[in-house]
Amino acid sequence: MLSSHLAKKIVSDVRRLIHEDIIIVDTNGIIMASTDTTRIGQFHEGAFLVCQEKKKRIITKQDEGVLKGVKAGVNLPIFFHGDVIGVIGITGDPTNVSPYGELLKKMTELLIQENYYTEQLQLEARALETFVFEWLQTREWSPSFFERAQLFHIDLTAKRRVVIASLNDKERTISIEMWKFTQTVWDDKRDIIVRWGNDRLLFLQTDDDKERTIAKIKTLQRSFLEKYDVSFHVGCGKMTDAKYVYESYKQAERALHVAKQTEEIVFDEDLRLDMCLEDISLSTKRELIQRTIEPLMNDEELLHTLRTFFAHNLSLKQTAEALHIHINTLHYRLKKIQEYTNLNVRNLEHVITLYLAIRFLDETTKK
Repeated sequence: MLSSHLAKKIVSDVRRLIHEDIIIVDTNGIIMASTDTTRIGQFHEGAFLVCQEKKKRIITKQDEGVLKGVKAGVNLPIFFHGDVIGVIGITGDPTNVSPYGELLKKMTELLIQENYYTEQLQLEARALETFVFEWLQTREWSPSFFERAQLFHIDLTAKRRVVIASLNDKERTISIEMWKFTQTVWDDKRDIIVRWGNDRLLFLQTDDDKERTIAKIKTLQRSFLEKYDVSFHVGCGKMTDAKYVYESYKQAERALHVAKQTEEIVFDEDLRLDMCLEDISLSTKRELIQRTIEPLMNDEELLHTLRTFFAHNLSLKQTAEALHIHINTLHYRLKKIQEYTNLNVRNLEHVITLYLAIRFLDETTKK
């Protein structure tokens, strides 16, 4: 319960309040942490007696010559769930440091309770993550799988949709606090929410209403932006029987990839062309870029012209207006593109090829 790491953290936090030396001692009387690092690992007979007697002990100057490893001050037992788990000691004139004693003892006990709560949350989170990982990997459910589902109060008869939320800032990670905050904001006990890697949350959702799901995701995005100054991209799979959530997971991954490009909430069921493009390997995409628009790579003006042309649905008039150029200038640029690539924007197959090449270029550049 009282680890060396936690003891050092307590000493560091408490030291901000007072300037006297502080020690944390375990129930065997061994100093675990101290503002005077030379004392760490030494036996403190006064603290050992405090653990035995379960009450405060004043250490006087006279005691320094009688009790092993002590200095004048005050030693107080640290309680957790009714048991003594250690001692906090404050070095100095007992008359001066005693008034701090009870306050620092209470602060220490609160820090230990907070740490215990955090550890329990982490254990709960990891256990649930492990269960969900097995759920997505296993095709046949074992008796132990059913037992763990019951322990987590998970209904395996309900249909579910996998939703994956990925932080849009790769420098940030999903903390335990963020996970608990997500559960509070999402506010649906039927759904399962786990941390998924460092920067993702995975939802196993039971509500099949698409509009309600979008509203809940937008609320969560706003809440994260307000509280943590970060938001996330979201991909959603299709509703499926609990036995086949792995299929919904693959769909959510595909939708998430598109969401990172469009900055929208994407449902796999809405994908059409993107559904096909997601199955094309990165090496094939790069090969298409090389075979088509590589001659344009050093001509940003022509690349921008193509992007604008596609953004305006191949309208020459709208493209020229958007680029603030004469339409004859646009014709000239498109002619140059044809000369460089041997692809004519008036040819359907050619224009589709150029569109895909530009799309793959932008996608790989982002990566």
